[in-house]
Amino acid sequence: MPHSEARVVLESPGRYLGQICKHFAHKLPVTLEEARGSIAFPMGTCRLEAADGLLVLRAEAEGAEALERLQEVVARHLLRFAFRTPPEIDWLAREAG
Repeated sequence: MPHSEARVVLESPGRYLGQICKHFAHKLPVTLEEARGSIAFPMGTCRLEAADGLLVLRAEAEGAEALERLQEVVARHLLRFAFRTPPEIDWLAREAG
């Protein structure tokens, strides 16, 4: 299953993790813990983890096209929430396993 990861530098990664998860919880299955979250989209799953100055996004989907769409949706929403200081979001493909 194709998957990718983006390590996004943010001043308050936990705040953005909570904001994204709460936003999607209105329409999608979401889990949210202290510094972790997961969003089940129709095209795949995005897991989020907040650390010091870093929000790690891990996307997983059934195919390359679905993965690309998932990455685009998550990135677009993060950029919308972090509009004052837009972060750089670079998705990197990860090996299975």
